[in-house]
Amino acid sequence: MDYLKAFIIGGIICVIGQILMDTTKLTPAHILVIFVTSGVILTAVGIYEPLIKYAEAGASVPLPGFGYALCKGAIEGVKKNGLIGAFTGGLEATAGGIAGAIIFGYIMSVVSNPKTKD
Repeated sequence: MDYLKAFIIGGIICVIGQILMDTTKLTPAHILVIFVTSGVILTAVGIYEPLIKYAEAGASVPLPGFGYALCKGAIEGVKKNGLIGAFTGGLEATAGGIAGAIIFGYIMSVVSNPKTKD
């Protein structure tokens, strides 16, 4: 049942992104920013936390989940280090994911052969 919940919630998030790409003139970069920002806002108002508890990876893996991690890290940073924690907490919470993206992106750039878009 956990897999089904994760699949449905993650799929709904992806469908929203696809609808935005198909029906608006927003670029993928704009949609990325919208999704991450919406994750931060929904976490700040207490809506995204129940979604994470319900769907787990289905809600934490897509882009709003990154916003959730940034927001939770900033909140924990403020509790731990005061005002400076608002700036450092989000980075500490997401450092592993960012480092992984950089490392795997570099590996793929070395291994694969780039092709031009026609």
